[in-house]
Amino acid sequence: MSRYKSVFKDETKLDINYVPNKLLHRNKELDMLKEFSSFMLQSPGKMAQRIIITGDVGTGKTALSQRFGADMTLEAAKRGINLRYVHVNCREYRGSLFLILQQAVSVFHPTFPKRGYSAEELLQTFVQVLDDENAYVILALDEFESLVEREGSEAVYKLTRLSEARHGKPQRLSLICILRNLKAIERLDDSTKSTLQSNIIRLERYAKQQLVDILDDRVSLAFKPLAVSDEAVELIAGLAFSENGNARFGIELLWRAGKYADTENLGAVPPECVRKAVSSIIPAMRKSDLAPLSLHEKLFLLGVSKIFKDNQEAHVSLAEAEQTYAVICEEFGEESNSHTQLWKYVQNLAALGILDAEVSASDGRGRSTMICLPRIPADTLEKELKSLLEKGE
Repeated sequence: MSRYKSVFKDETKLDINYVPNKLLHRNKELDMLKEFSSFMLQSPGKMAQRIIITGDVGTGKTALSQRFGADMTLEAAKRGINLRYVHVNCREYRGSLFLILQQAVSVFHPTFPKRGYSAEELLQTFVQVLDDENAYVILALDEFESLVEREGSEAVYKLTRLSEARHGKPQRLSLICILRNLKAIERLDDSTKSTLQSNIIRLERYAKQQLVDILDDRVSLAFKPLAVSDEAVELIAGLAFSENGNARFGIELLWRAGKYADTENLGAVPPECVRKAVSSIIPAMRKSDLAPLSLHEKLFLLGVSKIFKDNQEAHVSLAEAEQTYAVICEEFGEESNSHTQLWKYVQNLAALGILDAEVSASDGRGRSTMICLPRIPADTLEKELKSLLEKGE
């Protein structure tokens, strides 16, 4: 029996809470955050800042805020400024301003009493603690929607208007509000909205190549050299792109694929492990989804599954699939159909989400169709199709 060798070098680099030292494709937004907040280093206490970071799931909102917080506190420390970054997930604290402030206070006083205060009293206590310690805080409110949904304008107003109540005193509390959609703040009254909407940073969905770059970076941090093929990374990037450019989804897939590789003691992460990983998150195709296919669609798909089962590639040409399909037809005593008919099968299977197909240049000799099996393990698909074909279904 071969000795177990993990593909991972440091799988903590794939943890959802890990913040890379460099944020790929978010430099512009990080620079903007620092520009909005430059006064905290140049003249701390002169003003407070309120910033919104918005974008879809997996666009890097949380990582951007946390990278900014780490960079700012490090630079502040070099300048002798007592600046803290406090990150609170509002949903985790049920959208309660009291619980959110309680968590913020506990950063400075871990044994602070958990009862006996109202939210407003806690806010005043928090500011008093900052005065006593001559400290400044960037309070990042992640999933800000939860606070808005539960407590509405009143809670947000207390936070955003704190600077007015401290006229003439050091402004010690700045806010970063992180949310998916700006529609959430439409619930707020006009005066409260006006305090939030001046500094908005919008994160666009990642393009596929940007996802490849992000995944390559994580591979270099988390995996042993050459453990993850370019084909596997390309497949994961394509899947993450199809999920609205969700980098978080892609990183989770990368981790799961590594775990499947370790379970099977493969020593590397092939595309088949990626397919197993995604089918564990998004349920794989069921027999009832395959049964309605025509006989030759099943035969063609069986040939495709055999190709991917036997090699380490994420894509194959339609020409190669056509050759394997012809062999499968011979095994089942069927006459193979034409290239034109196979192209129609590919289009139908792509529409059903079973295959992906794209047309690409081919060595200067025209264009070729490349086929990918993205979400179903080839081994599973082969077994399901054989079962159906043997039963004549």
